Amino acid sequence: MKQDATRNAAYTVDCEDYVHVVEFNPFDTGDSGNLIAYGGNNYVVIGTCTFQEEEADIEGLQYKTLQTIHHGIRVGGIAWSPETRLDSLPPVIKFCTSAADMKIRLFTSDLQDKNEYKVLEGHSDFINGLVFDPKEGHGIASVSDDHTCRIWNLDGVQTSHFALNSPGMSVCWHPEESFKLMVAEKNGTIRFYDLMSQQAILSLESEQIPLMSAHWCLKNTFKVGAVAGNDWLIWDITRSRWSTINENLFATTGYPGKMASQFQIHHLGHPQPILLGSVVVGSGLSWHRTLPLCVVGGDHKLLFWVTEM
Repeated sequence: MKQDATRNAAYTVDCEDYVHVVEFNPFDTGDSGNLIAYGGNNYVVIGTCTFQEEEADIEGLQYKTLQTIHHGIRVGGIAWSPETRLDSLPPVIKFCTSAADMKIRLFTSDLQDKNEYKVLEGHSDFINGLVFDPKEGHGIASVSDDHTCRIWNLDGVQTSHFALNSPGMSVCWHPEESFKLMVAEKNGTIRFYDLMSQQAILSLESEQIPLMSAHWCLKNTFKVGAVAGNDWLIWDITRSRWSTINENLFATTGYPGKMASQFQIHHLGHPQPILLGSVVVGSGLSWHRTLPLCVVGGDHKLLFWVTEM
């Protein structure tokens, strides 16, 4: 794994506005595996990315915008639904967003005539994280500065409500543990809830605060990573965002200066980051579903970093 740690982005895509959030579609749903969505001040863009690491006849990155959706307000978060499919007739694009007005918007599109959205209201402060039920896509979980975690059905009705002791910063719903929900709070507490009993069944505590984000490793349900204070923390429940293809890879972003965000990719077998990058006022971070490749949003750009396994 010898490589120059400090590198520029391998690929970039120019955007019309500042990118506040960007998310690869994490689900293996036919031809929609390379879907990407990013949000700006008042729009969401849906596109596809194909990389030379996937197809030999492509040089670099091939990007195509499929749809630009007017959002009307700054996008704070994006979550893909597993019901999304490009290989159906007609195609189904389904995702939800959080926004600065403390509302969740559920979008459904066929990339042609059907463009619908539903507003989910209930949070009273900024929404820091949201995620779809990864099995059926019939539920949405969200966490907020209002000290709550809420679960909604697709009709916009709240089906569960968990009171938190501090702002909720991240929420994860693992495809292999679909009856459990991981909620990370700013005070350093990470709890796992049993959705059948509506009770917390396990908690982890960070000595560093504030906790800003946490992620449940998709390749190993016993691993949890978090960014708290100036540190990144790893828990192994048997004894950050994780890569979707390697349980030892994860990425972090930080803010060493007012106009730059430091991007790092770490490997658990190495004491130092294996890749360092710098993004002018970067936002959002997402892993590709099948490649060791990350995307970060920036000022009128998407920036993609590729690392070695």
